[in-house]
Amino acid sequence: MEPEEDIESSSKIKRNALIVFALLSPLLLVQAWIFGAAPDVPFATMPSCESNSQNCAHLGGGDTFRMDTELDTTNNAELNTSLDALTDWVVENDLRILVEESVDGEEYYIHAVAITPFWRFPDDVVVQLRQLSTGGTEFELHSQSRLGQGDLGVNPDRLLELHAVLGDA
Repeated sequence: MEPEEDIESSSKIKRNALIVFALLSPLLLVQAWIFGAAPDVPFATMPSCESNSQNCAHLGGGDTFRMDTELDTTNNAELNTSLDALTDWVVENDLRILVEESVDGEEYYIHAVAITPFWRFPDDVVVQLRQLSTGGTEFELHSQSRLGQGDLGVNPDRLLELHAVLGDA
């Protein structure tokens, strides 16, 4: 290769690298902002939604918000069976667990984080399972976005999916 061709090739590589950087820089800046603006803060107890929130959904525990109040929050499965279904759902949806607690096979509590695919916004997902004396499991579900005024229906949809998983356990 001639020295002139080397210089031209090197110049094209630099130009292409600058174009790629220019295209990716807004995404990188948004990711840096999200990382700083939405740190992980573990919930030790079941949270509730603010009365005017549009980025939160809750089902069960007498505090249903942005969900159908007719949805049953119990199933006929033992706690361990419900827990297996929940664990599979958490793994399938690639949630990151922040808090996980179990009380003598009678209760289970988890606070996990779901990350939206492209922009990578973190959403908190909290589930509490309780063994019923009748042999079934009672569950309470909560999902909320950490950033923004609305969630485009993501949190209620997530809880409907999780409700179906636990209801079929």
